Amino acid sequence: MVQAIHTSVRGRGRYKLNELYQQEGFKDYLELSLTQIPEIISVRANTLTSNVLIFFNPNISHTRIQNIIDLIVREYKQKKYQRQLPKVSPLGRNSGKTINQADISETCGAFVEEDWHLLETDAVIETLQTSPAYGLSEELALAKLEQYGQNLLPESPSRSQLRVFMEQFQSLPVALLTGAAVLSTVTGGWIDALVIMGVVGINAVIGYFTESQSEKIIQSLKKRDRPFTCVLRNGQIREINTADVVLGDILILRPGSYVAADARLVEAENLTVDESALTGESIPVNKITKPLYSKETCLADRVNMVYKGTLVTGGQGLAVVTGTGQYTELGQIQQLVGSANATDTPLAKQLDRVGSQLVMLSGGICGVVFLIGLLRGYPWLVMLTTSISLAVAAVPEGLPTVATTTLALGIRDMRKHQVLVRSLNAVEALGSVQKICLDKTGTITENRMSVVEIQTDAQRIEVRDGEFVNGDRIINPYSCQQLVQMLHVSVLCNESEVVQQEGKYIVNGSATENALIDIAIAAGVDVIGLRQSYPLQEINQRSENRNLMSTLHGTKEGETLVAVKGRPMEVLQRCNRRMKGGEIVPLTADDKLAIELENERMAGKALRVLAVAYTHIEGGKDRKNPEENLIWLGLIAMKDPIRAGVKDLIAQFHQAGIDTVMITGDQTPTAFAIAKELELANHNQLQILDSTDMLSINAEAKSAIFDRVNVFARISPANKLQIVQTLQSAGRVVAMTGDGINDAPALKAAQVGVAMGHSGTDAAREVADIIIADDNLETMMIAVSRGRTIYNNIRKSVHFLLATNMSEIMVMLAATTLGLGQPLNAIQLLWLNLVTDIFPGLALALEPTEPDVLKKPPRNPEEAIIQKSDFGDILFESGSISLSSLAAYGYGISKYGMGSQASTIAFMSLTVGQLLHALSCRSQTYTIFDRGKLPQNKYLNAALFGSIGLQLLSLGVPGLRMLLSLSPINLTDGLVISSSAFLPLVVNETRKKFTDSGRSYGGID
Repeated sequence: MVQAIHTSVRGRGRYKLNELYQQEGFKDYLELSLTQIPEIISVRANTLTSNVLIFFNPNISHTRIQNIIDLIVREYKQKKYQRQLPKVSPLGRNSGKTINQADISETCGAFVEEDWHLLETDAVIETLQTSPAYGLSEELALAKLEQYGQNLLPESPSRSQLRVFMEQFQSLPVALLTGAAVLSTVTGGWIDALVIMGVVGINAVIGYFTESQSEKIIQSLKKRDRPFTCVLRNGQIREINTADVVLGDILILRPGSYVAADARLVEAENLTVDESALTGESIPVNKITKPLYSKETCLADRVNMVYKGTLVTGGQGLAVVTGTGQYTELGQIQQLVGSANATDTPLAKQLDRVGSQLVMLSGGICGVVFLIGLLRGYPWLVMLTTSISLAVAAVPEGLPTVATTTLALGIRDMRKHQVLVRSLNAVEALGSVQKICLDKTGTITENRMSVVEIQTDAQRIEVRDGEFVNGDRIINPYSCQQLVQMLHVSVLCNESEVVQQEGKYIVNGSATENALIDIAIAAGVDVIGLRQSYPLQEINQRSENRNLMSTLHGTKEGETLVAVKGRPMEVLQRCNRRMKGGEIVPLTADDKLAIELENERMAGKALRVLAVAYTHIEGGKDRKNPEENLIWLGLIAMKDPIRAGVKDLIAQFHQAGIDTVMITGDQTPTAFAIAKELELANHNQLQILDSTDMLSINAEAKSAIFDRVNVFARISPANKLQIVQTLQSAGRVVAMTGDGINDAPALKAAQVGVAMGHSGTDAAREVADIIIADDNLETMMIAVSRGRTIYNNIRKSVHFLLATNMSEIMVMLAATTLGLGQPLNAIQLLWLNLVTDIFPGLALALEPTEPDVLKKPPRNPEEAIIQKSDFGDILFESGSISLSSLAAYGYGISKYGMGSQASTIAFMSLTVGQLLHALSCRSQTYTIFDRGKLPQNKYLNAALFGSIGLQLLSLGVPGLRMLLSLSPINLTDGLVISSSAFLPLVVNETRKKFTDSGRSYGGID
């Protein structure tokens, strides 16, 4: 029925349609139909207030407009008959037929594709061969259970200890080291092979213990299952194992119970369900039993259905099970999780790329040296051994250990900030994120309701951190009688349970009613004492066509107090008086218009608005209609509050060059209001895309459009996965945050999935790479900073390792080509790599975090860890070290001839020269002569002193000296070695002063 509300102005009218409430599909249909009529200028419908504001040709009467609306409503309703019952199995209409297994198969074979929300309840019950009064028989329930299996979802298998350990060997650098060890074994160098595999084993142990510890902590966060469900069987309410719920079972829905399976409601008495974990809708949904009209109704709008894994927050009801196990919406999400593939992180790709380059380099070196040796007449076996030694030298033994240990230390640091990291590469990947997708409910917001604004007696009061603010003035609630009266009525007309323990209130109830209790407590109301002073006598609950609630209370004067709250327009229609300045005065038409405009203003800010009113009934009067002649008190607006610090966090993301995207199941106005408050678009125009518009975007344009969007509204789990994958196809490194069941597929697909540890669901935590244990999203910036620093420092380490290993290759290649023998044998090469690669390389990876790391944009994920411009620097640096070492070797040959003495001088010169080169690799801009520019790195100092000490021990310890084939050196030899080691450092540092490239590793330069 269409009701005209305001028709006093020609050409402008406001009409009320009860059918419009929370029906987005009907809203779109109505607006589209009306705008196609030439006499109508503009239309604006509101699904929260159920009002339609129409501007039209003044020559057209309001009655004519009302008739047009009525006609459109009837046409829309008729569509439901075209969508009902054609797909119902004939079995559903033959109640006298004997049921066998084939019949069950026939029925269940169709149920998966049935649009249950479009059917009448009788049709659903008939189709599923059940009864709301009797339920299923035990025999039929058992037959269905045997036929279709238990109501279970396949769990995502957690990583076994063996799998965690084996994954440590699944990298190309480790494979190269293993290959080198095999070659060494084949050619008789079993000592080389043992040492190489020792390095591989140390790397695996570090990674294993770090990741397995994180895995255990994450698994400990899993919540215990809720194994029992109340159903109707053989006409009796029974508590059965949730896994034994079958198609056609009648679920008993009560406050606090979790829904065991997808089901169609057949009875609903003031039933509200929290579906935030599934749909992202932050406000509990009021449920109905009537069929819906549109086949395209999205999951969040199917108000006559309940879904597995959601929570009943109020009222009660009965529902017939329409889907179990993998055929539930939750089961479909689980299948999406299985189809979503995890993406390699940028660092993993880069290290594999470096490994591939080393394979080609090693192969080339082996071939060249082997051919040159054969041409010079050296024995082929000797040349084969030499070539393999060079191949071993080309593989930096320290590369896997540096990367693994650095990432492991990053994980340890994250744990101190309540951030649990499942895998080593996840920390680094977060540092390279370019776009972060933030789930709204439970991540950006607290997933609870909080009062933010109160309108009373033409006075607008904002609530900030528990304080009541009017303009710029903080007011005492008890200085405003009308405000106090509103708070009292809100406490009385409220079913939340309130107890006091150790001086603190504990409130248990629906999110909306809890918010009303919380604001009263903040104002200083003695909630428990107030309820004792006004004992509850009767409750009149909401119903499908009655969106208000009233409670009757006894008073000391012998009267009955009627406390009312509910949908503003419905409450307003029942009011004829209002409170003004502490006095009760008549409620005029102008007053009602002002209240309606204020309600629309609040609703336009995506706030949930409730009206509060009251009246007194004399003791002897009839109570049949207690909600008449009410006294209007005002409006209370609430919302799911944004988590503290999130707005500042968004600004920090923007400063770090990271684009922020909000993904929500809420409607567009709600999403817009939150995104605007957060400045999600970074002071640019906010771009919002509704899920209904995603279908019309072609595949070619999707990547470009999605990349510009700031907010995705009315989003389903499949939509979230599509958004993440589309952004990845556009070349973006994507992080996804979430806490709900509906977030799991997208969390798995993103390069970095971030789940909440306290409020999050098991499904989300199971697939996430990073879990924030205390739900404090601000710690993500610490992770981003750590990730960027880790990458920058690993890049320094890789630069150092390549430059030093290249110098070994140059020395060996030059000596072989010039016929100068072998300056280093295989054991010396391996010792040199172990001493110079691991400890200095690891120390470089522990460089302090740069102060402006979060003021730079994220790097290009396709950018090589060693860029083309770096190869010139690496060749020059390695060349200077090689020339200096060859000069020292030449001195040894000229004084002692080719042999152990000359080889010892070359070995000591090259080793110390490589160690000192670590000082030069701290920065490509600043030098060791720029005092105060570079902070101290105590780890590098310790690594250099320790490594040089080990090198001196190799000369002093007889057994080690014999293993390495070294000879004693004198003072002159020592001066030559020292000079040849320091000269490359001076040359390379001086070169920085005369180069204007100013390139940096991304470190403190």
